[in-house]
Amino acid sequence: MSEMMRRRLPGGCVAALFVALAACGGDSDSPTAPRPITGSPGPVGATITITSAGVVSPGTVTVAAGQSVRFVNEQGVRRNITSDPHPTHNQCPEINAVGLLNQGQSRNTNAFPAARSCGFHDHDDPDNPNVRGQIVITQ
Repeated sequence: MSEMMRRRLPGGCVAALFVALAACGGDSDSPTAPRPITGSPGPVGATITITSAGVVSPGTVTVAAGQSVRFVNEQGVRRNITSDPHPTHNQCPEINAVGLLNQGQSRNTNAFPAARSCGFHDHDDPDNPNVRGQIVITQ
């Protein structure tokens, strides 16, 4: 902060300004980083469960274009399901509609519009292979 700004702002304002600036300088890897989300839900074509042991089951599902995938969290740990790649989450933004899942919660992806293959992971635990998987979309 420049000397001129310090002279013009009362002491409390300077402290508040530093707190506000620190809050804005978020890391792109934070759980609150914006993630692209597209579309709206479709009929559920498959369910992926995060088991009580913390393993995605099944690791790969296949759905038709226009369908969604339901994610269920049975683990006692909050999971933050997002599209690959980490941290941009832009391979299949429809997955990002799942987001945070506490134990016992479930949420659907948005409908996948076209045939392709989509990877997903837990944004808060991106290197954990147990919470990574694949969604294959067919025509």
